[in-house]
Amino acid sequence: MQTTFQITTAGQGLYEFTRDVTNWCTGDGLLTLFVQHTSCSLLIQENADPEVQTDLKNFFARLVPPTTDPSMSYLTHTYEGPDDMPAHIKAALLPVSLQIPVQRGRPQLGTWQGIYLFEHRDAPHHRRVVAHLGLT
Repeated sequence: MQTTFQITTAGQGLYEFTRDVTNWCTGDGLLTLFVQHTSCSLLIQENADPEVQTDLKNFFARLVPPTTDPSMSYLTHTYEGPDDMPAHIKAALLPVSLQIPVQRGRPQLGTWQGIYLFEHRDAPHHRRVVAHLGLT
């Protein structure tokens, strides 16, 4: 089984789409999620306290600041703005695919785990995440 999830973002941050994935899953098997973009990532992360998402966003903003920061002056790929190359670096550091066991139609996530697209660009985007569920 395959489908594509469309996730609309409004700038940098984490966008949970666990419910969409859960509603699509059936049976038992292994779910693979893959994001078709080079400036965002996929994460399994805590979904109970929104401060976790805020702290992750802030941490990565400090780890890889925009090219307007003097520490990033060595970057040359800036065609789409000061968040362009930093977004690619963040995507290189974080996963772009996830594998999750599915049992009885439910992804086997922990109690406080959710599935997130981590947008690394400032501008809104429409992101595509391809899902493949290999049933057993």
